[in-house]
Amino acid sequence: MRFSVCQISEGEDELILKYRQMNSEVEEVLAFMERHEKKLVGKIDGETIIFQPEEILYIEKVDDKTFAYTLEHVIQMDVSLSMAEMILDDERFFRCSKSMIINVNRVERLKSLPSNRIDATLQSGEHIIISRTYASDFRKLLRGE
Repeated sequence: MRFSVCQISEGEDELILKYRQMNSEVEEVLAFMERHEKKLVGKIDGETIIFQPEEILYIEKVDDKTFAYTLEHVIQMDVSLSMAEMILDDERFFRCSKSMIINVNRVERLKSLPSNRIDATLQSGEHIIISRTYASDFRKLLRGE
């Protein structure tokens, strides 16, 4: 099997697998690509932990510190909110205010509020307000636009 590697200066990293016929080598590469997931690093009580993005309910910036909230933990992240947004660049995560990103897959209920805001109830029962600045983009996301 032949392979090539090319470093790029812009754009998104991409893996392309071209094969003529499925064989054990191709299956191994596919298996690696499928199990390779983003992992995040943070701290709980001074201890470093590794966690999966899908565990996150929301991420919030408080006093110049970034925290990821899960059902069980509050994890301090060593990245800025905008860096977390870049790392989690997919449709599951949505910037809902200047200081917060929510995991759309963890939203259970939505309620429209005055001034074009949205009250999102998460699986934890917490209410997150999606500000009017981001509400129309959130509605577009939900409609698949």
